Amino acid sequence: MYLGGNLIWKLISFPRIDLFTKPTPVEKLFKLSSEYSVDFFVKRDDVMEPWFGGNKARKLEFIFGEIVSKKYNAVITRGSYYSNHVRLTTIIARKLGIEPYIVTYPPNPETKLFYQGNVLLNKIFGANIIEVRDNAEADREMFYLKNELEKQGYKPYIIPVGGSTPLGVLGYALAVFELMNQLKSMNVKPKYIVHATGTGTTQAGLILGLKLLGVEDVRVIGINTEKKELEENLVSTIIELIQKTVDLLKVSNINISENDVLIYSEYTFGGYGVVNNELISFIKNIARKEGLLLDPVYTGKAFYGLLDLIEKGEIPRGEKIVFIHTGGLPILFQMFDKFIE
Repeated sequence: MYLGGNLIWKLISFPRIDLFTKPTPVEKLFKLSSEYSVDFFVKRDDVMEPWFGGNKARKLEFIFGEIVSKKYNAVITRGSYYSNHVRLTTIIARKLGIEPYIVTYPPNPETKLFYQGNVLLNKIFGANIIEVRDNAEADREMFYLKNELEKQGYKPYIIPVGGSTPLGVLGYALAVFELMNQLKSMNVKPKYIVHATGTGTTQAGLILGLKLLGVEDVRVIGINTEKKELEENLVSTIIELIQKTVDLLKVSNINISENDVLIYSEYTFGGYGVVNNELISFIKNIARKEGLLLDPVYTGKAFYGLLDLIEKGEIPRGEKIVFIHTGGLPILFQMFDKFIE
């Protein structure tokens, strides 16, 4: 059935920079499948190029497609010290000869800036780093910086946090085409696709991609890694992103409602970048059981939530489940002290 679907061709008509080898692997987790009486598969977007990959690379393929096609020569974005989006924006910009400017801030007031993980990589790749106090100040700083760069003769492009735009959504809509055709070749019909959700862009892309392919019997589950109280806004954001992307694609037969957006917010561990000993022990356990590395900000929380949902019966035993590994492994090195205590 799948192949290209009836509408998927519209996705590939947009400018896109090919940043990594496709398809990324799909791997079965045999021990956990046996232990939980389900079929666990992992879409390994953590092993793609460039430099630790991750879901942001898929979003940035389309975003940088527009940047290059419209001849922008500087890019501005923002993110916390832990931001994978900031790291990948910097690396891709350098590969394409575009000057990267990143506005960064602590994920929590007590977090200090030191050069490990993503922060170190940003420095090595020569990002122009502007440090501010919080995300609200970061948004103001991006627009101030845009004006200053224009005065210097640059043509700057602002990428919202996490690549949260309709073009970013296209990245994971296209990823669904890739994933579902891989699974078909493996004779696997999944019931659930589970991932870490933050800005909601990846979840919007997954939902839209399934609709473009005409797949109605697969449920996308987002595990919220931010704050629980942000869930209502996140649902609205995802719906808005999908609707804007549908408008961009100029398709008329895609309907979206709150029933399409399923988010669990019980696994934030206190909010973005907040960890505890239980989460660290869980990440170690999965690494030692399956040889799979998860990070403490995104995928660790999401995978913890996934297993708990199975234990609670929210996801029935016997189902086929795909976990999207969205990357983020450099964060392990930023939190190295948590793993050796």
